[in-house]
Amino acid sequence: MAGGSTTAETRPTESRTDGGRRAGRHEGPPFRKPTWPKAYSFALVTGALFVFSWLGQFFFQLTVESNEASQHGQSFAWSEFLPQFLASTFENWQSEFLQLIWQAAGLAIFYYWGSSQSRESDDRMEAKLDALLRERGLDPDQP
Repeated sequence: MAGGSTTAETRPTESRTDGGRRAGRHEGPPFRKPTWPKAYSFALVTGALFVFSWLGQFFFQLTVESNEASQHGQSFAWSEFLPQFLASTFENWQSEFLQLIWQAAGLAIFYYWGSSQSRESDDRMEAKLDALLRERGLDPDQP
């Protein structure tokens, strides 16, 4: 080949050990631990979205409160704003977390109990597998 590259036929053969491993080379575990940012990327993105949305809520609510105070001829007071901001934050969190917990935990409980929807899908899957086995001339009742 041009450029001085070697092909598989002209490379010197290397001695092999068990399982086709090259002798003299240490190969690490099959799965390496990912770097910290990659391992926690979902948490980092979720945290960034949380901070961004919370700051957005803070600034928009601050603007609304300061505009309302100026419309009524009053001065803006942090002592009135902060409790209202924290109350609205906790109301949002409470409604969202309760909804999320119910959806995740409730669906897991219903799936564990074997609701009609989960059993129906299992029965349909078994029927499809049995039909495929019969189509190929295999008896689904004889393993």
